[in-house]
Amino acid sequence: MNESPSKSNESWALLKEMSSESILRRKLSKSGKVGLNNSNFKHTKRKRLDKSVFVTENQNVVGGGTNSVLNALAAYLRYLEGTARDDWQEVHEKLRNAEIRNGASFFVLFGPALCLGIISRRRVYYESIKYEKERNAGFLSPFGYSTAPVSASADAVCSMEWYWLVALKSQLSDGGAYPTRIWRWNGYLIQYTVVGNRGPAVLLVHGFGAFLEHYRDNICSISNSGNQVWAVTLLGFGKSEKPNVVYTELMWAELVKDFIIEVVGEPVHLLGNSIGGYFVALVAYFWPSLAQSAVLINGAGDIIPAYTSPQFTKERATSGATWLGARLLLVYLRLNIGSIVKNCYPTKTERVDDWLINEMLRASYDPGGLAVLESIFSFNLSLALNYLLEGFKEKVLVIQGMKDPITDSKSKVAMLKEHCPGVVIWQLDAGNFRPPHQVDAYS
Repeated sequence: MNESPSKSNESWALLKEMSSESILRRKLSKSGKVGLNNSNFKHTKRKRLDKSVFVTENQNVVGGGTNSVLNALAAYLRYLEGTARDDWQEVHEKLRNAEIRNGASFFVLFGPALCLGIISRRRVYYESIKYEKERNAGFLSPFGYSTAPVSASADAVCSMEWYWLVALKSQLSDGGAYPTRIWRWNGYLIQYTVVGNRGPAVLLVHGFGAFLEHYRDNICSISNSGNQVWAVTLLGFGKSEKPNVVYTELMWAELVKDFIIEVVGEPVHLLGNSIGGYFVALVAYFWPSLAQSAVLINGAGDIIPAYTSPQFTKERATSGATWLGARLLLVYLRLNIGSIVKNCYPTKTERVDDWLINEMLRASYDPGGLAVLESIFSFNLSLALNYLLEGFKEKVLVIQGMKDPITDSKSKVAMLKEHCPGVVIWQLDAGNFRPPHQVDAYS
């Protein structure tokens, strides 16, 4: 970047504030279409109370001193009891607005206070169990908690403690060709690595169910060819945190954008595999100044002829069928993970070693894993790939494995050639995951 450091920092700070939702809203309003459906993100404005525990401008985050947070926690846990107290009624209202999925409201309201150390995870757990015993004559049921708020608070802090220990272990463990680092994004712990101190920055983005180690054969070799290589494990995968949130493709794209701004600190060459390729396309579309180029390896997303304006809704419905489907899918994946992954490596089955399978199985038992699987049933890839790449196509390389078991590679390549002029396409004798030498050749 040729700007002065102060101007550069200012422009990047502005980029960080530019959400994908706000950009889409602008484009939709220009095209005369209805804005994004925002029913999942309600913000009810009310007069601020003199003793309000909500300290942010949007009045949606609990803060203040420890006693203030404990008072809000008491109100949260007692949601089902009702109250005449104005301050507790305010907490109950915010709980309802933040409950975008069962139990999600706790971290939305109390996450910042926990991350700042205003209240500890153990204190939250103690208060939750204490109240649970009060409701049950001093006993804890072996069949679960008696109320949703108690379950939400206890499960959230136990999950946070788990991922804190996972992060600590990864920091203390020695070995491997590259270091494991931890970045906190929106309060969540994200695993990443970087190899190389100079050269163009390359950011590797994995696909669904994967993690940064899926590029283990590429990271050092790309670095050795004169690049600084970054790889990140996205929220909900691998050893990164798996919170109880609504996972969307826009959320993951926002994470990649923030990682570039906060961690890398300079525009990058983006490389994404499978759904990670779609995230890369989203970043190139929404924040093109952050991307030097984009490489999509068996990238997800459709090519839609004559697609001229975004058609998008933020509505993500959850249902009993979604709940059941995620659990059945999890059982199926655990029983068949070896054969599924080998099908994705038809020409390099030896890469599906015990370590890779065991690590994928391990991640499936992490707290919060089911919430990630539920997102499969609500993915919205309606922003067409040819539309996303339209203003970036001269800087795009598509690598398509012609033996990909997930997509019809021949049809996709034909559509890319017809509707994405300027995009370079490599057709390889490979499956969905990349053979290492093909990725290295790009660098």
